Amino acid sequence: MITAYPLTWPATMPRRKATREKGAFKTSLAGALTNVRNSLHLFGRDSGKTTGNLVISSNVSLGETKPSDPGVAVWFVWDGMQVCIPVDRYLTVEANLQAIHHIIEARRVEMRHGTLALVRASFTGFVALPAPATPPHWREVLGIGPGVVETKAIIEDQFKRMLKKNHPDMPGGSHDAMAELNQAREDALREIGQ
Repeated sequence: MITAYPLTWPATMPRRKATREKGAFKTSLAGALTNVRNSLHLFGRDSGKTTGNLVISSNVSLGETKPSDPGVAVWFVWDGMQVCIPVDRYLTVEANLQAIHHIIEARRVEMRHGTLALVRASFTGFVALPAPATPPHWREVLGIGPGVVETKAIIEDQFKRMLKKNHPDMPGGSHDAMAELNQAREDALREIGQ
């Protein structure tokens, strides 16, 4: 599932956490967002293949414009391909967005001086595999609603109740369901400090 927030990073691309650079871009966050959107629109126009399903994914939220993880992944569909251009080279979200703008502009240059086939070939490196599935929250797996104050006793009771449904020896149970249940119990106990 590709989300605008929090950052959905493609599984095929390694992260660059330790060696991020300042970057020389003089662009605001709003300006960089506009540049990326405009570049994608112009790229679609130039190629004769519209871009769609745009998701600009980052850790920017209403209350946080300078997140500790400034990575950005721009997901879109072009010519029937799900494409993702991820950048986390720079220290700020706006610099990473501006870099993505320049990457898209480079594809426009390929279009002007090469062929559509050349651009398709260069985009194959950006073809996105599905984002890794996010496992369900332990509350969902254990059947503990958000209004319940979690204690070790409640977690253990719910674990035992769900064990009767998910154990591989029970009808409808499976090894995968049991592994998910065990992980949920472990996550729940760790979250409450047990």
